[in-house]
This record gives sequence, C-alpha cells and structure tokens, in this order.
Amino acid sequence: GAAGVTTNTRSVAAELTYFIDHTKAVAAITQPQYAAVVAASGPKLKWIAVTADNSGEAATAEQAVPGLLSFDDLFGDIEEFIPRPAEPMLPVGIMFTSGTTSRPKAVVHTHANTLWGTRVGPDNIGADPDSVYLIFLPFFHVNAQSWSMWSILGVGGTVVLQPKFSSSRFWEVVVKHSVSHISLIPFVYLAVQGQPIPENKLKAAVFGAIAPPLENLIGCRVLAAYGMTETVTHATRSGLHGDIPPGSLGKATPGYESLIVDPETGEVLDDGRVGELWLRGTRGIQLFLEYYDNADANEKSFTEDGWFKTGDMVRMGDGGAIFYTERDKDMLKVGGENVSSKEVEDLCRTVPGVGDVAVVGRSHPMLDVVPVAFVIKGANAPEDAELEAAILELCQKNLSDFKVPRAAYFVDDFPRATLEKIAKNQLRDIADAMPEPF
Repeated sequence: GAAGVTTNTRSVAAELTYFIDHTKAVAAITQPQYAAVVAASGPKLKWIAVTADNSGEAATAEQAVPGLLSFDDLFGDIEEFIPRPAEPMLPVGIMFTSGTTSRPKAVVHTHANTLWGTRVGPDNIGADPDSVYLIFLPFFHVNAQSWSMWSILGVGGTVVLQPKFSSSRFWEVVVKHSVSHISLIPFVYLAVQGQPIPENKLKAAVFGAIAPPLENLIGCRVLAAYGMTETVTHATRSGLHGDIPPGSLGKATPGYESLIVDPETGEVLDDGRVGELWLRGTRGIQLFLEYYDNADANEKSFTEDGWFKTGDMVRMGDGGAIFYTERDKDMLKVGGENVSSKEVEDLCRTVPGVGDVAVVGRSHPMLDVVPVAFVIKGANAPEDAELEAAILELCQKNLSDFKVPRAAYFVDDFPRATLEKIAKNQLRDIADAMPEPF
C-alpha cells in the first residue's frame, strides 16, 4: 500500500531533504553511488536500502555507507497478509515537478492514472505486443515512466533500459535490440545528427512537435505529442490519427478536453491568437490527483469547473491543431529538465550584497538553454567577481547542477514590461549577446 516517490539523481542534499520532509517519506531505496547523499539527507528515515551495484556497474569501496541495509535484506517471508479491496484512486506514486513556484511540487498519481497510461498510451504511439521501446530518459520523469514504459507494458511489448544515453552507441543499441520506438528530446537528435543510419526496425519517434527534418535525421516517422507530469501521458497526439501540420503538437487525445485561454481576461481564443493551454479530464484518471500537501497550488492550478492551467502558451492553427509558442517566462527547459527561475532567484537573493536578481535562459547549442542570472547589487556589495563567486558557490551547494547559473551579469536596473513585471524577453536577448560562459 505504500506510494513510491521518484527523485532526480542529480539532486543535492538540500533538495533531497525537502523531498523527504515534504512527502513524509519513511524509507528509501537507492544505489551505492547515491547512498551517502541520501543518508545525509534523510536522518528521519526508518531505513535505507542500497542495491548491489550502480545500474550494472560495480560499486566502489568509497561508496560504502555503514549502517544501511542491502536491497536483498528486503526480501523475506510474509509475516501477515491482509487482503484489501481494489481502490484505483489511491496514490501509487509521487513525482516532483518544477513549476513557477519557489519549490518543486509533488504530483500525486493514482493506480487509475497508471491504468489510463497503459490503455491510451499504446494507441497514441501505435504500439503492439511486438513493439520494443528503448528508454534512456530518467524514470523520475513522466516521459520514461508513463509515455514509454506504461505504453509498451500495457500491450505486452518489450522495454530496453539504457542507464545513460550514448550517442556513439545509439544506432548499435537500436539495431541489436530491434528497437521500434524511442522518445526524442533536442539533445538526442543533435547528438546523433550526421551519423549514417543503418538498416533498422524503428517505426516511430515521439517528440514534442511534428518536424519533417527530424524524420530525415532519424529515418522513421516522428509522432508529435504534448504532456506533462500532471497529464500522466500524452494529452495531445498526432501522426497516426489524421493529417497534422508540421510543427504542431497535434490535437487533444480522446479523454482530454482542451481550451486556449487569455490568462488575463479568461477569453477563449480559437482564432490563432496566443493563449494559455487549459486541459480537462477526470482528476486521478486523465489528470493527476493533486499536488501533495499543497492546497494553495491545487486551488491556483484548477478552475472551479475542473480546467487545469498548464502554464504553456499555445495557439490554434487550421483544423484545430495546437501549436506551442512558449513556456511560462519563469520556467526554463535545460537539456530536458524543467527549472523554475523563481527557485534559483529566491536562493540568490539570500547572498549578502544581492539587491535583486532575475534568472533567464541563455541559448545553448546542445541543452536548448542554460540559466544565467542578472543581478542588481545591494548595499555593501563586494566587487563583481567576488559576488558572482559567492552566488555560484551557494547555488552549487543547494541546487542540482542543471539549475546552477552559468554566469552572473551585473546591471543597474532591469528592463520592465510594467512597473511590476521584469521584461525577461529583453534579458534573454541581452544574455545571448554576451560572451559565452560555457
């Protein structure tokens, strides 16, 4: 009856402590390479069990932490079995997702959510019992867990797990295991572009939008899809379900309703104007059940009549296809990882000498964007180099590496859209014009 909480393997101790405390976790299972940081983060945990190796690679003596259980210690005789009726709306797991708030939110998935993913996912991607899905994305993201694994296991197909993506071995693995399906993110197709495509059995690659050039690059059909942790699986789909224009996310998957709404006025926009994507389905089935222990986020994310506000800005094209324009200005997408600029900003403001800070994404050739910080110095601030070093040091200690700003740029003031709102689009342009910090 326990619910599993998946966490990012790149999390530092301060982040893990928050995850443990917020979810009231009672125990942890981890690998030798993470045992020390988990033990330091969870003094309140009743027990911590450690696997024998690191995803197939041998553990080192330096990774040993005294006093922890081995994973094999968890196997034993059943002392008591209490039968219970099936309760599909009970939590099966929690995944953390970065939003525009200062702390990641805990998304609760139910058993019914899992069943929904196994039923609708295969139809979205054209999977059958002979399908083989290569998964190299992390299981603490919904793409690997639901879009990929649940979709394939739902029809009795095969999953090939690769602990870490390898561009040099990509086609070797695809051919060796007769892979039929993969998920694409920008880093992947950029890493394999230019490589000769061997004879293979790839049928479909799932990506955020239909892009004909990607079909030439990968040599198979690209299926557009949109989703997030809160939507469980693909909330929009295309490719196998009618003609969809290039660059679109497709149309709403059966079971989901969609609206494009002006977030300021509430006006429904179906004429090509850009607005926020709202989705509706049954909470605990098509949509997540709730944000765990976060009544404020639940109230702000849903309308009274059940529409979920995604925070993604889109427009409607001809025939009802949805086109993505941008994520909320306070959300960065760094190499496939969501980063809340507000989380980074709140931490930076605690550095003595920082008057105010704005974090934006600077364009990156492989990761899409990387975070950089624009800083207004406060009273008694040290020299720029010293203050930048202090900011980066604090971030490196308290944030996952992909959240850490690559540079700090010092300014007298921020460009503003209004008296209250910083014009982050202008800051992004300024950052892109700066010398590369990477």
